[in-house]
Amino acid sequence: MHMKRILLILAALSLISAAPAPRRAVATFAGGCFWCMEPPFERLKGVVSVTSGYTGGRVDKPTYEQVSDGYTGHREAVEVVYDPAQISYQQLLDVFWHNVDPLDNSGQFCDHGGQYRTAIFWHDGDQKRLAEASKQAVGVKFHHDVFTDILPAAAFYRAEEYHQDYYKKNPLRYKFYRFNCGRDQRLKELWGAAPAH
Repeated sequence: MHMKRILLILAALSLISAAPAPRRAVATFAGGCFWCMEPPFERLKGVVSVTSGYTGGRVDKPTYEQVSDGYTGHREAVEVVYDPAQISYQQLLDVFWHNVDPLDNSGQFCDHGGQYRTAIFWHDGDQKRLAEASKQAVGVKFHHDVFTDILPAAAFYRAEEYHQDYYKKNPLRYKFYRFNCGRDQRLKELWGAAPAH
């Protein structure tokens, strides 16, 4: 009886260890101020984490001050870790587009400079293909050039801790900034409805 119980336990353990671990994938988007790009992705089922940071530049481990000065070549961006079994990259692209002004070549909303320009940083060939197709579809929708760059993923540097979940840590300042920047007004004008934030 004792041996039978041991064998059952071993069989159960082998089934647990044989179960595949949930898949994780990464998507990286630059959509202007990274404070405003966290909330749309964080509330999606299947998104594991959203991190604000800097990518696409020439300097290792840049600081917010360096990136804000516009000389490092980095863009403010979010790194989205997600479970492809629960949410697709195409769905993430749709959320990205509906939270940016793809017709602005100078930055986003009230923020101007290369560090605020939009971009989709692809991590594999499928992401690149889907990103390019979605950009083309947005251009057709607006009958206008789309100024969002489609770029290979580069080193991503996590922003300083006070930037992470800024909208949760400083809700009044966040709402004040977002309103004064005209983000929601412009998104409503472009897409028909301002996203929840």
